[in-house]
Amino acid sequence: MDGRDTASGNVGTLLNRLFGTRFDVMDEEQRQQTTRGIWGDRGTDGMPVLIMDVEGTDGRERGENQDFERKSALFSLAMAEVLLVNMWETMVGLYNGANMGLLKTVMEVNLQLFGGGREGKTLLYFVIRDHVSPTPLENLAKTLCKDMERIWAELSKPSGLEATQLSDYFDLKFVSLPHKLLQPEAFEKAAVGLRKQFTDKKSDDYVFRSAYKRQVPADGFAHYAQAVWEKVVSNKDLDLPTQQELLAQYRCDEIAAAALEPFRAALEPLRPRVRAGEIVDTLGSVAGAARNQAVTEFDEQAARYHAGVYAKKRAAFVQTLDGELHSLALNQVKNALAQAAETFSTEGSQVLEDAAEGDSDANTKGFAEIVGAVRRRVRTWFDKVVAGLAVGEESAGAFAAETRQLEAMLDATTAKLRTAEMERALEQLRRTARETLGEETAEQLNNPGADGMWAGVMAAFDAASHRADEQLQRRMERAEVEGGDARRRLEQRLHRGLWEELVALLREEVADQMVLLRLRGALEDRFRYDANGLPRVWRPSDDIDAYFAEARSSAQALLPLLSRIDPSASRVLASNAYFPSGFDPASTLTLISASRLRDLGRRFGREADALYLEAKRALVATQNRVPPWVLVLLVVLGWNEAMTILFNPIYLVLTALVAGTALVLHNLRLWGPAMRAAGGLANVANDHVHNLLVEAVNRTDPARNNTRPLRRSRSRQGPRSDDIELEPLPEGASSQLSLDSEDASSKTSSSEHLHSDAASASSK
Repeated sequence: MDGRDTASGNVGTLLNRLFGTRFDVMDEEQRQQTTRGIWGDRGTDGMPVLIMDVEGTDGRERGENQDFERKSALFSLAMAEVLLVNMWETMVGLYNGANMGLLKTVMEVNLQLFGGGREGKTLLYFVIRDHVSPTPLENLAKTLCKDMERIWAELSKPSGLEATQLSDYFDLKFVSLPHKLLQPEAFEKAAVGLRKQFTDKKSDDYVFRSAYKRQVPADGFAHYAQAVWEKVVSNKDLDLPTQQELLAQYRCDEIAAAALEPFRAALEPLRPRVRAGEIVDTLGSVAGAARNQAVTEFDEQAARYHAGVYAKKRAAFVQTLDGELHSLALNQVKNALAQAAETFSTEGSQVLEDAAEGDSDANTKGFAEIVGAVRRRVRTWFDKVVAGLAVGEESAGAFAAETRQLEAMLDATTAKLRTAEMERALEQLRRTARETLGEETAEQLNNPGADGMWAGVMAAFDAASHRADEQLQRRMERAEVEGGDARRRLEQRLHRGLWEELVALLREEVADQMVLLRLRGALEDRFRYDANGLPRVWRPSDDIDAYFAEARSSAQALLPLLSRIDPSASRVLASNAYFPSGFDPASTLTLISASRLRDLGRRFGREADALYLEAKRALVATQNRVPPWVLVLLVVLGWNEAMTILFNPIYLVLTALVAGTALVLHNLRLWGPAMRAAGGLANVANDHVHNLLVEAVNRTDPARNNTRPLRRSRSRQGPRSDDIELEPLPEGASSQLSLDSEDASSKTSSSEHLHSDAASASSK
């Protein structure tokens, strides 16, 4: 059971009188609070009840500090089966005087902490002291019941308990006691009657009912009480401020808001520049000055108020300033982070390219030295930017995460630069090997050595591979490529690239025109030249067919040889680990497909036949040559005619003109146009002569004067052997004549056209 004062009414006196306890009470010498904290005692006369005396709620000793009062009241409400509320009659109906606000807070927190799983009720037993007014107890009880119901309705109930009623958790009971000093006999009598309600189990007013039991064993009560107290103490809803604390909180908030305005105004011009990705060098100094000014203004005005509130508000204000500064500074650090990573990547690539352009055996500067210099320069710049943003005591390590992120980015970029360096090295080695292999491969294909064409090609490939491997080893050492697996993968990639370059070169060399050119060259070497390399002059006694068959067979034997690479002579290809896994060089050995091979064979056969016919024509030309004795005979027989032409000026000039004209026409290849011009002149002359003859006949033959004259005709319409006389036709045959004449005209034009074509063909 718990006894509690609401107005320093010395509940200890009442408890001592009812239960025989020995709590301290107020004496006549001094009026002050006697119960400090929570005291417990056991009832006398064998009463198995634990009575707790709780400190009053309005003692002057604590003043405005009501923190313990709220916690002790909540502890009493949670622990007691019966809670005696000791209050003066004059306090009934008052809110602050009866501490109804405290009771509301305690009941609200009690419902939040213990309302969900609580089974038993609590009896709130209001003991109204010094009842001397004529107001009956029933009216006082109604007033207190209304106050309690109103308080319960105004509680902020937790989820799931919104519909609960006051009667679900509490029973209310009321009793009044006369004035102890003015009515001592009546007070003693009422106190004895009240005691029976706690001791007489047979009484109808017995208060310790089973509904109020907490079901806590006696040996576990101490742990139970400790757990309840810890839960009460840890609850923050009971930490309500005093009037001084409220004033300090209000004023500190106003002062902080006023000090924030110039602070934010000083930083506002810098925010857009930082958001745009710019590195503002003056950000740290401007932010530090603005922060110090804001803290100084806050300290000057807020230090006069409650010290505890001032300290908390100052810490919160400084945290707000540092939060805004950290947000702005973090944006700048991120800008510096991105710029540093980009600078390192760009400058690192550039210095590596410059070093690669000046690459030589004497250049021993390593990858770490080249890239490390750029990395140190970038890191120094980043650290300088971060150091310039230090505006607080705790800002030294504020950007440690960003610094670690920069290191991770630099490490990743270094790995990328190393990879790019090795890619550049592989590409350079491939280009160098391609240039070397291009010349040597073409030489071996055109002029095979004694060991054979493919043996020479493979020897050139082995030499190029060895040179590339040596250069790659030096590049890997300078790039500090660690790990045998990584080095082996790079070597295998280089080997594959060299092989692909060789295959590409060979495919260019076995293009259709190149193959035909090589086959024709091989054929001509065997057919047109002898074993000593001298050109052959064919004589009738030579067996051209045998020479040609041998040369063609030798040339055709090159086709299958050129169609597929033979890598058997290579020493480096014999290693199983030469190429990377998954690469099959056998799929690249075929250079000319079977269909292409057949097509090239047919095309080469036609070219070989042309060469054979050319040789045959040369032999026939030598056989059909004019014998020398014929020339001698022509000179002897034509000597007189030649002398006549030479000594006759007219013949000589005509001969010179004709010979010169013929020479010009022959050199300019104008015989065709000249023949066509001569044919045209002959036709014109023929027409003119024909017309003259017709006119002469018409004039000299008198028998034709009464008939129609002979028609003139042109030689291009066809020659006519006979003249045709036209006789008049009957009128009925005019229409038929018209049709016949049209048919005849068409036939005549057709015959004239054919005659003209025939004449043209004959002239050609």
